[in-house]
Amino acid sequence: MTDEFHKPTQYSGDKFDTYEGGEDPAQILRVAHDTAHALVARARASDDPAVVDRLVAYTDEHGVDALSELWARSSAKSLPGALWRIYLLRLLIRQDSENIAYLFQRGTEVLGTIDAVVAGAPMPTGPDEITELADEILRGLFRGDFATALDRAAAFCRITSAGCTSVADDVDIVTPERATELTRRALRLTLTGDELSTCARLDRAGNLD
Repeated sequence: MTDEFHKPTQYSGDKFDTYEGGEDPAQILRVAHDTAHALVARARASDDPAVVDRLVAYTDEHGVDALSELWARSSAKSLPGALWRIYLLRLLIRQDSENIAYLFQRGTEVLGTIDAVVAGAPMPTGPDEITELADEILRGLFRGDFATALDRAAAFCRITSAGCTSVADDVDIVTPERATELTRRALRLTLTGDELSTCARLDRAGNLD
C-alpha cells in the first residue's frame, strides 16, 4: 500500500455480495501468478512463524486494496484467484464476525452434510471462534495442506450460505429487503464455495497455477 492510506480500507458485506472477478482467464496478468507463487513459496521456505502471522494479518494493517489490484481479476481456477477469495472471506468475517457467526451456526443446524466437520470450527460457533477459523484456514494455505485449507473454506461457504437461506426464509414476510439481501449473499457464498472446491481438486492434481 502507498503512504496515502493511513488505515485499512474497509471491504463491506455489500461489496462482497456484488464482487465479480476472474471470469476471463485471457485477462489475467502474469504478475498475479508470479506474486501468488512467490508469497506461498516464501511462507513455506521460512521457519519463522512470524512470517506466516504477518501474511495472515496483512489486510488488517494494509487493507485489501493492494491484494485486489494484484489478484481480483484472476481466474477463479488459479492460485491467485484462490488466495484472493480466502483473504476476502477472512476480511468479511473479521468485519462482521457476530453476524457471520450467527449465520454459520444456523447453517450447521439446517445443513445435513459433513461440512461442519470439514470446516473444523468449534461448536457452538461464536464471533471469536469464527474469527479464529478464518485465521486457521489462511494459515493452512501457507503452512499446512493447501487443498485441505481450500476445502475448509469451501465448507465454511456452504454452511454460511445455508444459514443465509434459512434466515431469509424466517424474515421474508416481515422484512423482504433483508431476505433479498441474505438470498443474494447465499448465492455468492455458494459460488465461492464451488470455486474453492474446484481449486482444491486442481491443487491435488498438481494443476493449480
